[in-house]
Amino acid sequence: MTDSNSSPVEQFTFKAETKQLLNILIHSLYKDREVFLRELLSNASDALNRLRFEMVTNQNVLDPAAELSIHIKADKDSRTLTITDTGIGMTRGEIIENLGTIAQSGARRFIEATKDKKVDFSQLIGQFGVGFYSVFMVAESVKVTSRSYRPDAEAVTWYATGEDNYTVGVGAMTERGTRVEIKLKEDAVEFAEDYRLRNIIHKHSDYIGFPIYIGDGKAPVNKQTSLWRTPRKDVTDEQYREFYKQTTLDYEEPLLHIHMVTDAPVQLYALLFVPGKAERGIFALRKDDGLKLYSRNILIDEYNKDLLPDYLRFVQGVVDSEDLPLNVSRETVQSSGLMPKLKKVLTNQVIKELETLAKNNAEKYQTFWKEFGGHLKHGVASSPADADSLKPLLRFKTNLQSETWSSLDDYISRLKDGEKTIYYIIGDDPKSVLRSPHLDYFSAQGTEVLLLTDPMDSFMLMGLRSYKEYEFKNVAQAEVDAGKQAEAKNEAEKIPDADFNSLVERFKQVLGERVVGVRASNRLSQSVARLVDPDGTLNPELQRVYRLLGKEYEIPKKILELNPSHNILKNLLNLDPGSELQTAIIEQIYDSALLVEGLHPDPSSMVVRVQQIMEAALNRRTI
Repeated sequence: MTDSNSSPVEQFTFKAETKQLLNILIHSLYKDREVFLRELLSNASDALNRLRFEMVTNQNVLDPAAELSIHIKADKDSRTLTITDTGIGMTRGEIIENLGTIAQSGARRFIEATKDKKVDFSQLIGQFGVGFYSVFMVAESVKVTSRSYRPDAEAVTWYATGEDNYTVGVGAMTERGTRVEIKLKEDAVEFAEDYRLRNIIHKHSDYIGFPIYIGDGKAPVNKQTSLWRTPRKDVTDEQYREFYKQTTLDYEEPLLHIHMVTDAPVQLYALLFVPGKAERGIFALRKDDGLKLYSRNILIDEYNKDLLPDYLRFVQGVVDSEDLPLNVSRETVQSSGLMPKLKKVLTNQVIKELETLAKNNAEKYQTFWKEFGGHLKHGVASSPADADSLKPLLRFKTNLQSETWSSLDDYISRLKDGEKTIYYIIGDDPKSVLRSPHLDYFSAQGTEVLLLTDPMDSFMLMGLRSYKEYEFKNVAQAEVDAGKQAEAKNEAEKIPDADFNSLVERFKQVLGERVVGVRASNRLSQSVARLVDPDGTLNPELQRVYRLLGKEYEIPKKILELNPSHNILKNLLNLDPGSELQTAIIEQIYDSALLVEGLHPDPSSMVVRVQQIMEAALNRRTI
C-alpha cells in the first residue's frame, strides 16, 4: 500500500478496547461535540509546553526560532479543518504509541462509565486518556502528520477513518510540530466556521499560554494570560469585578474576591469570589455549584464540587494547578491524594479571608452573614475538622442585644468574671422567643442569652458544644439558683402550699396523660407556666431537628411547671372548682405553653376557647 507520495505505508488494527471506544464516540448522540476542539488544543498546548521545557536545556532542536503557536485553518466548502502546532512533534514510534493505542485501563473505565447510563460525554471525554479520539464525533477521516523536534527526525503520517484499521507512513512536513487534518462530517460543517471556532476557544481554551491563530489572522484569538496567573499587584479592582461579571453574568458586585498563588504543599493559582447575593439571578451563567478547574490554563471541569466543602458551595471562581495531569479522571486525581490537598489549601484560605473581612469591615461582613450565615452553621455541624475555625465567624442576636449581631467573642467579653457558660434559647420566631418563659430567670438576672431561631441553628448545635473554655447550655435545661430567684424584684407573694397543691391536682385532672406531671417552678417571674423535659428524653435540639426533617416521632410528654406567684393562678383559685371557665383557662395555659415551644399541632383550635374566655371576662360571669 502506498500514499499519495508513493511512500510505503503500513496498516495496523485497533485493539478491541479502542474499537469499542470509537463505536461509542461515533454513534452516540452527543450534545456538545465542540469538546473535540478543546481536546485537540489541549494536546497541542501540551506539545508546546514539552518543547519549551526541552529548550531550557537543549537548543539543538529543529526550527529553534519558530514561534511557539497554534494555527487553525478551516474551509467550509471542502469541509476541512486543520490544526497545526509547533510543539515537540512525534516520531514514528511515538505516533503509533500515542494515537494507535489507548491505555487499556483508561479505555475500559471509559466504556464502563458509559454503559447503561445517560451520560454527559463532555465531562468524560479527556478524563480517561481518550481525548484525541473525540475528533471522530465530527470527522469522516483524520490525518495526523508530525515531525519530531530532533533535527535528524523524519516526518510521519497517521491516517484513520474510525473503522477497524489505521495506517502509518512517511509524511511530508519540513517544519517541527504536528498537523491534524480533519475531514468533517456533513452534519458537522459548523466547525468550519471561523465564528464558531472563536466561540469554542473563548469558552474552553481562552487561557492557553500560547497564541492561537485562526485563518490568516495576525492577532491571537485567545487571551493567553489568565487573570488568576497575573500577579496581584498588576490587577485592578475593576479588572476583578469585570472578570466576575463576565464569568457569571451577575451584575451584583461580589462581596469578596480571593486571589491566591501557592507553591506548597501544592502548586495552584486561584481566583475565587463570594457573590453579593445567595440567590442566583435568572440570567446567571453559572447554573450549578462548583468551581472551574483548569490544568495549565486548560479547562478540564466546568463544575468541580471536590475543591471546597459543601458548606462553601456558594463560592465561585477558578482553580488552576500545574500539578494536575491533563486528561485524567476525577477518580484518578482523588486517588493520587492531590484533590484533598487542594481542598484543604482552598478551604483554609477562604476561612482566613472571611476572618479578615469580619475584622476589618464589620458592616460588609454582616451583609455576608445575612446571605450566607446558614452555610457556615451547616459547616459547624457537618465538618468537625473545620468547626473550630468556623466558630469565630458565627454571629448571633441575644436577649440583651436583640437588634445587633454579636460574635461569640463579643458575648464572652460581656460575661461577668468567673462565668464559663454560654446560654442559648431555641425558638421559631425572633420576637416570640423573647417572650419565652425559659428566659424569665435570665432576664431577671441580666444574663445574656443567644437567640437561636434559624432552622439551621438546631443542626449547628450538634457540632457546637463548646467554644474555647466555655460550655453551651440551653436555658430550658439549665439549673438555676433558686435563692437568687427568690430575691428578684418581681417576686410576689406565693399561693399557700395547700391551695397550690389543690390547683396542681386540678391541672393534672384536666390535662391527664398529655403531661408527665405538674409542679411548682423555682425560676418563673413573668410567665404563668412553662414546659420542661423529664429526665432521659430527647434533648430539645434533636426534637427540633426531627421536626424540621419531618421525621415520624411522637412529641415527648413534658412536665408543666407553674409560677406560684402569678396572678392568673391566684385568680384561678377564685373560680368554682370544676367550672367550665376554670377548665378552659387550664387548657389555654397548657396550649399557650405548647405554642411558645413551637410544638402546638393545631394553633387554630384555640380560637373558640379564647373567645369563650373573652366573653366570660367581659360578662364577668362563668360560662
